[in-house]
Amino acid sequence: MPSVLVTGAARGIGKAIVEHLASAGWDVIAGVRSEEDATAITNVYPQRVSAVILDITNADHIARLPDALPKGLDALVNNAGVAVGGPVETVTSEDWRKSLEVNVIGQFAVTQAVLPCLRDSGGRVVFISSVNGRIATPMLGPYSASKFALEAGCDALRVELKAWGIPVVLIEPAQTDTDMWRTAGDMVLQIEADMSPEHRELYAAHIAGMKKFVPTARKMASPTTKVVAVVEQALTVRRPKPRYVVALLPKVQAAVVPNLPTALRDRIMTMLVGLPRRPRG
Repeated sequence: MPSVLVTGAARGIGKAIVEHLASAGWDVIAGVRSEEDATAITNVYPQRVSAVILDITNADHIARLPDALPKGLDALVNNAGVAVGGPVETVTSEDWRKSLEVNVIGQFAVTQAVLPCLRDSGGRVVFISSVNGRIATPMLGPYSASKFALEAGCDALRVELKAWGIPVVLIEPAQTDTDMWRTAGDMVLQIEADMSPEHRELYAAHIAGMKKFVPTARKMASPTTKVVAVVEQALTVRRPKPRYVVALLPKVQAAVVPNLPTALRDRIMTMLVGLPRRPRG
């Protein structure tokens, strides 16, 4: 049976991928950050799912990873990620580093560790990116920046690995019905609480717009089943596409918005997120 390593497997999209691939006959190695999560995910499908403790920002975990994998590993799904938001002026350097460490550096560290196995098996690499890797969303600057960087690295990696026939595939969902989006309102409240009093006053209208935007975005969230179906397609079709956008509306957004004149794109994003449209007097 084919085997796959899935990072960020304890919850959300990662857990859904593990459950589906195991039920479809894959041997799944679930990358999780704690023994508690390891027990929970292996109990989902004990015959098919094993776990490895893997914080993708931990150099020791990365170094030990090859020894924890089967020699004939067929695929890697880089799913682990974090969402860091807030007005760019207010985001700390620590939070910027966290976003880039997890969403970019950790992804490629895992890929580097796993590539010798995939080269031997003729396997493939899948990255869970986002439509935000093509469209920068205000108030989500660090997240968008990390996804743009991830996609740039993947574009280079895809071309480099053609010499060994290893496909590199980007999956680009928009909002997905996971705990991250279900608790997005709490994230906005935390962003507001972490601001200095001065920034809280300066960005009061931005935060108010974000509070209204989150429930609307949540209503448009796609079920995890849609993302999982695209991941399975990317893993099994003979010639996977370089990119898969999940769901119809995100496909339209990804095709249209990046090609709009900058001023028009800015106006649309301002209206979408509910930000102030004119300079404050």
